[in-house]
Parts: sequence; C-alpha cells; structure tokens
Amino acid sequence: MSEQPDELVMRVRAELATAGDPDAAPAMRAYVKSVLPLYGVRLPQVRTIVRAAVRDAGVSDTGPGIETLAAAARELFDHATHREERYAALALLALPPARGKLELLPLHQHFASAGAWWDLVDETAHRIADLHDIHPVETAVAVRRWSVENDMWLRRLAIISQLGRKDRLDPVLLGEVIEANLSDREFFIRKAIGWALREYAKVRPEWVRGFVTAHGGSLSPLSRREALKHLGG
Repeated sequence: MSEQPDELVMRVRAELATAGDPDAAPAMRAYVKSVLPLYGVRLPQVRTIVRAAVRDAGVSDTGPGIETLAAAARELFDHATHREERYAALALLALPPARGKLELLPLHQHFASAGAWWDLVDETAHRIADLHDIHPVETAVAVRRWSVENDMWLRRLAIISQLGRKDRLDPVLLGEVIEANLSDREFFIRKAIGWALREYAKVRPEWVRGFVTAHGGSLSPLSRREALKHLGG
C-alpha cells in the first residue's frame, strides 16, 4: 500500500472511533481533566490500533516511513477532536522507525509544549530517554535549554527526561536540571523533581541521599518526601 500520512491518519481516526466505549469515556475525561472529549479507548488499545494501522498502511522501517509517521503524528495531535488522537500521535513516535531519531526532537518539544498536561508530557519523556541513549550530547543540550524555559511543561519534561535509564542515567545532568527548578513552587515541577530522584534512588541511593542533604533547604517538602520515599528518610 502507499505510504501517505493522510491514509494513516484516516485509518487511526476511524479505528479509534469504532473502538470507543462511551460508558468509560466520561470517567477517563475527568481523570485527565481533558478539554477535548474522549472516545473511551484505553492507552494499550490505542497503541494496538496504531501498530495495526501502520502495518496496514505499509509504512516502511526506513526512509520515507519516518517522514510519514512524523506527518501523521503532527496531524493527529494538532487537529485532534478527541484526546485519544493525541495519544495515537505519541504512539506513532514510539514505533521503531521513529524511536531515537534526533530529527524528531523538535516535534517532541512541540507535543510537550502544545499538549501542556501531565499525561502527554510524561509519555513524551520516554522518547527523550530514547534520545539520551542514542544522541546523548545533543539531547543534553536540548534538555538543559528546556530546564530554564518559561514553559513549565518543558521544564517538567527536562526533569523527567531520564526516567527509566537506571544506571545509564547522567547524574550531573539530572542535578543541573533539578537545581534550575528548585525555587519553583508549581506542583507539577515539585512532583517531577521528587519522582526523578525517587527513581534514581533505586540505582544509586547514596547519590540521592547526598543530593537531598546538599539541597535540603531548597527542596520542597513534596520533592524531599518523594525522593526519600523508599530510603526511609
């Protein structure tokens, strides 16, 4: 089949509409406080729909396939009528042809900034973690820049961008992006700081203890509590 983003977008939209559960949609919408309505499709099913649509549309693993995925993702995200279309856009960029591609970094940034809510930003963070592994220098430059942006959601993305990297995590970078946001009283930033530290504590507990001790007067109670949650502090 042809590799046209319009065809892929139409397939995804049609399948999402068909798969929706109207009884589940109101509760799902309330949970994420979405302005957009929801069809009532759970995230795992959204991902299944996306994979099937990509396969049926014949999108290849290299070359123009990446361009098709990016164009379809942008269309689904920017012109979404239901929130699941935005989830589908993020799922497209999680597929192997798009994962870890440096040229998609501006698109990830756009999705985080335009999405401006925790569910979309937190999903995007996984794609930035992929980029850290493959393009560490360039990704660190972008993350440092985001950490001092006026846009709170880009700052949250910077803080949680290494989640899941475990012993591959760069602690110097983590410390820098957290320190840049220690004075922020916004809940989503304080929570992100605590979350990032709590996850790294599973790998390097003494580093996290040392960081908390060194910044004890600056860390918010929420960030400190989350950071030490499994360390007995």
